[in-house]
Amino acid sequence: MKYPQTRMRRLRGEDFVRRLVAETRLSPDDLILPLFVHCEKQSADIPQMPGARRLCADDLLRECENALRLRIPAVALFPALPAEKKDADGSEALNPEGLIPQTLAAIKKRFPQLGAVADVALDPYTSHGHDGVLNEKGEVENDKTVALLARQAVLLAQAGADIVAPSDMMDGRIGAARAALEKAGLQNAKILSYAAKYASAFYAPFRAALGSAQKGGLDKRGYQMNPANRREALAEMRMDLEEGADILMVKPAMPYLDVVRDAASNLDAPVFAYQVSGEYAMLHLLAGGDENSLRELMLESILSIKRAGARAVLTYFAPQAAPLL
Repeated sequence: MKYPQTRMRRLRGEDFVRRLVAETRLSPDDLILPLFVHCEKQSADIPQMPGARRLCADDLLRECENALRLRIPAVALFPALPAEKKDADGSEALNPEGLIPQTLAAIKKRFPQLGAVADVALDPYTSHGHDGVLNEKGEVENDKTVALLARQAVLLAQAGADIVAPSDMMDGRIGAARAALEKAGLQNAKILSYAAKYASAFYAPFRAALGSAQKGGLDKRGYQMNPANRREALAEMRMDLEEGADILMVKPAMPYLDVVRDAASNLDAPVFAYQVSGEYAMLHLLAGGDENSLRELMLESILSIKRAGARAVLTYFAPQAAPLL
């Protein structure tokens, strides 16, 4: 191709032609809405995440109803528990009358057609904030944690979760969860594996929202992935597929678009990506309170994740983005 026979701008000049030749399209079908739920009678704002709230039961159902109206296919639930419900082993995670099982039952009774994704992890339930139980040395015990996570996955699926989503990054947890689900007769339960979850600074607002910042001077780099590593992500994902995962997750999204592309190009499984709390807060800060600017930033950022190869995007922007699509 050479100029002037080829003028690339010919297909950019008018809105109609830009729409006709667009290579990537967004729709509400591409979105999953993460929701924070707590035990209180009133919802509460999350200062680190403008517009986001910890939801009481009534407000959570209203958010679910709104998601259905906007054609958002699914919501993902995360519990914000008071300190008195947390302990070193995260035992509240296995309470069938706990916050998330009750919330799942309420959602499926009221809105059976709405997809419900339930997080499988211990960090919202542990007093130390880690994703697993600790030994005497203060190290996360992988295999003991995996046994608890498998039980949690079954509990959540029995409560109504359509998709259970292990986000802990323990070795072997997908195989253990799949075996436990099969044994419990829950063979149709889908597993969304946080297969490439990086030890990222972009999680800070989320951890503040859940009160799950880890204690004792330890961090999560011992089990979450090193941000320097790209090829390792494919190895993690292949292992999780072999163990029984149905869908793979990359988290965070925008700082790891290369990983999203690698997974989408090399693996025969749907790849989702999580536009995490830090990305959300960053775009709000960049917009500086300008609604038009925020709208453009929001849509461009989600489009970039979809363009990289993600089939769906978990984003707190879902209720704002869906009406524009």
